[in-house]
Amino acid sequence: MAVLSKIPHNCYEIGHTWNPSCAQAAVDVTKGALEVSFKIYAPLYLIAAVLRRRKKDYYLKRLLPEILWSTSFLTANGGLYIVFFCILRKLLGGFYSWSAGFGSALPASYIAILLERKSRRGLLTIYMTNLATETLFRMAVTRGIVKPIRHGEVLLFCLTASLYMFFFRSKDGLKGFAFSALKFIIGKEEIPTHSGMVEHICTRPLERTAAIESEDSQLSARRPSSRRKTLIACTKELLESICKQGPRHRCCKHYQDNCISYCVKGFVRMFSIGYLIQCCLKVPSAFRQMFSRPSRLPSLFYNKENFQLGAFLGSFVSIYKGTSCLLRWVRNIDDELHALIAGFLAGISMFFYKSTTISMYLFSKLVETMYFKGIEAGRFPYFPHADTVLYAISTAICFQAAVMEVQNLRPTYWKFLLRLTKGRFALMNRQLLDVFGTQASRDFKGFVPKLDPRFTTVLPPGADIQLG
Repeated sequence: MAVLSKIPHNCYEIGHTWNPSCAQAAVDVTKGALEVSFKIYAPLYLIAAVLRRRKKDYYLKRLLPEILWSTSFLTANGGLYIVFFCILRKLLGGFYSWSAGFGSALPASYIAILLERKSRRGLLTIYMTNLATETLFRMAVTRGIVKPIRHGEVLLFCLTASLYMFFFRSKDGLKGFAFSALKFIIGKEEIPTHSGMVEHICTRPLERTAAIESEDSQLSARRPSSRRKTLIACTKELLESICKQGPRHRCCKHYQDNCISYCVKGFVRMFSIGYLIQCCLKVPSAFRQMFSRPSRLPSLFYNKENFQLGAFLGSFVSIYKGTSCLLRWVRNIDDELHALIAGFLAGISMFFYKSTTISMYLFSKLVETMYFKGIEAGRFPYFPHADTVLYAISTAICFQAAVMEVQNLRPTYWKFLLRLTKGRFALMNRQLLDVFGTQASRDFKGFVPKLDPRFTTVLPPGADIQLG
């Protein structure tokens, strides 16, 4: 049974077990966070500047200040946590189930996000809200409050993709990066058409399609036959012969291809992009193993995850395009509502690459999009500084899990916290926190820190005493 009252131990016995001094412990965490934060943001901003083709003035005047700006934010988030950890303990005279995690992280995170650039606060808030939502869901499952749905991440992605594609097809539905990203993935042929353009497209004659097909047949007739053809050439000719057999509906905007070719080319294009992305993500680890384990280099190209991501992206695009074309054939119109059905069916592609992180992140972005649309329509109220408050609450929830029930925290974020604190987050005396009933020490294999008895109030049973 969980004990709900506070425990009388001091912050040295619970938190900064490596040093009895609160001030020195805060300095240790801050120094480590500063070093790690700079190592994270320096290459990140540099790569972003290269990809955006920044001019020379940016590298000379703005690059370093922006790196230091974001570095100070992340450093403050880590350093201020241990500061408020000690302050709360002295104010409360001990620790409650909420004070070591949520209570200490809430003010620290709020102050830290104010140090970050306003342009980045929204992205950070979305990420942490997504992470906090997932953490709360895991907590609820652990407590038996909710029951997880089988393939729930796929169902969530289907619903999210359905609404995203509907907004993509709607007038003024999506703007900025979201619209550009979907335009790149789906293709410009599916860019929404409005007003009288739909009728104009659907009444377009088929002369252009017939002309293209006759022109292709003439070219294929002139093409010299060869007995020795490469595998790629044979595959290409086979695909072309299959694709030429299908017609194109008058409402379809892919004038250069028929519907079958349109879907096949969409699959091949996005499969290749997904495959290359996954390969590039594995390049750093493969480079480190180039000399120690050269036999593992072929796995960079023949890894299962490479094909899974490629199949996910390729099938998403091909299913969406194929369903859209089919609905145009069935209904003989090009309607925005087609995107709801096509997007939902395309979401089934996540079976190739299941990811709760992707589903939750896209769902969070969708909620944000719908909320701001509601504000523009005057249906939702606008809350100033909502992003900073939401970031602080979300981060505090994740810190609560990191202290009291790390088994319910996303493993990648736990590894990030360990990296940010140079492993000190794992040195907390979680055996003392087990009295709150969250199994705080479950994943720490009975770890008990070595404490100096001169600075302790109550020694835990079985603790190793360091004399001197």
